[in-house]
Amino acid sequence: MYLNLGTILLANANEKPDAMVLRAGDLEMTYGELNRAACGVAASLRERGISHGDKVGLLVPNVPEFTIAYFGILYAGATVVPINVLAAAPEVTYFLKDSDARLLIVHPLFEEPGRRGAESLSVPVVIAAGEDDEDTIGAMAKAEPVDGPHPTSPQDTAVILYTSGTTGKPKGAELTHSNLFLNCAVVAPKLMPQAPTSAGHRALATLPLFHSFGQTVIQNGMIATGGCFTLLARFTPEEAFELIERDRLTIFAGVPTMYFALLNHRGDRAYDISSLEICMTGGAPMPVEVMNSFEEKFNVEILEGFGLSETSPISSFNVIDKPRKAGSIGYPVWGVELCIVNDSDETLPDDERGEICIRGHNIMKGYLNRPDATKETLRNGWFHSGDIGYRDSDGCYWIVDRKKDMILRGGFNVYPREVEEVLYEHEDVMEAAVIGIAHESHGEEVKAVVALTADGKVTPEELQAFCKERLAAYKYPRIVEIIPELPKGPTGKILKRELRDDA
Repeated sequence: MYLNLGTILLANANEKPDAMVLRAGDLEMTYGELNRAACGVAASLRERGISHGDKVGLLVPNVPEFTIAYFGILYAGATVVPINVLAAAPEVTYFLKDSDARLLIVHPLFEEPGRRGAESLSVPVVIAAGEDDEDTIGAMAKAEPVDGPHPTSPQDTAVILYTSGTTGKPKGAELTHSNLFLNCAVVAPKLMPQAPTSAGHRALATLPLFHSFGQTVIQNGMIATGGCFTLLARFTPEEAFELIERDRLTIFAGVPTMYFALLNHRGDRAYDISSLEICMTGGAPMPVEVMNSFEEKFNVEILEGFGLSETSPISSFNVIDKPRKAGSIGYPVWGVELCIVNDSDETLPDDERGEICIRGHNIMKGYLNRPDATKETLRNGWFHSGDIGYRDSDGCYWIVDRKKDMILRGGFNVYPREVEEVLYEHEDVMEAAVIGIAHESHGEEVKAVVALTADGKVTPEELQAFCKERLAAYKYPRIVEIIPELPKGPTGKILKRELRDDA
């Protein structure tokens, strides 16, 4: 049986070749142009000896060359290995070696760590810009094109996404053509309202495309549904507002810190973002206070969902045809099941807290060359997420916190998200993260690290008192630290592990 994720592009290139598929700055590219470029890259890759099942590293930010190279690799029947553009040379080496990559495609901005990372492995490098010589994506795109995507199997690995590596070395989640095809071509469209015109939805692609959320929901989701996306390589609230207004975008997807920035932006003028029909969030819990304030200010609903690299990523979502429950992760998406289990993997009844487990078409094949880790995570037919949550009586799911983030203070479980929600209720708080730190008598103590708004003047003592009034005695933070800005990863997700390292 044949299935190649690249057929989502091919289908619309055949049906609507002159329709716009992506914008970046002043550049506009049609489906026909993107398909031709991908076919050229595929042909050039084959000439370089890249064949079915080979791995190709992709160290490129949100620029057209990412999408061209991504589909060129798929068309060649090879596997895409997206690499975080902030990776240092030794990390690039690790990703290339662990995946056994045969080639690295790197953007000029990241050429130095890319070349250094590839050098020790003698991995050839192609530059993702320009057309000056044959070792560029521009030149490869102009090669005599292949006829179409290689006839891969649904269970062949299309993309290897490396996990964040919060514990130990990052692991490569092997996602199949079937995993990703169903997630972007079937699941993602079911989350969106009817497109305003026959041209489809228009989305902002500012979530990193090397990350599962931006890659599947925005890039692949728009291509699968015949829509268009505008690329923004580095998120700033000013540029996001400008592009939403300029291109009359209908969809914005971001992590919570992006919504914080948009909500608290104080620019020289007001922007017209009335074209937005839906906002999506995931990757980290969205504080309800921020969600409500954003919706009130901009008159657009935010739908929160849940997923991981290992789940392609969409597993559950609040959806437009059911009542939205602010703070929840919604309902299992089409073809996917969720359940809550205890430490013995026994299913728990509604409203009891346990680990969220997932099964369905979205679950990865496993971790590349990690049979033990795969066996531990994929047990009894279910993927164990490591997130603590519960299901309510309506079948809606809620995340309490990451299993590893839970704080055990004096024998009592403290879930950081509960404390963070209280902190976000304070008008001076812009960002908050709660962590556990070692304590001699209590085992762990609750610590809050906070960044204030531009006009914020609240003191640590006042924040502690604010929480004490609203939380049980064992939950409120005994330590409150105010810093200028919380550390974040490339997707804008707050990095609690760095706060723990500094504690």
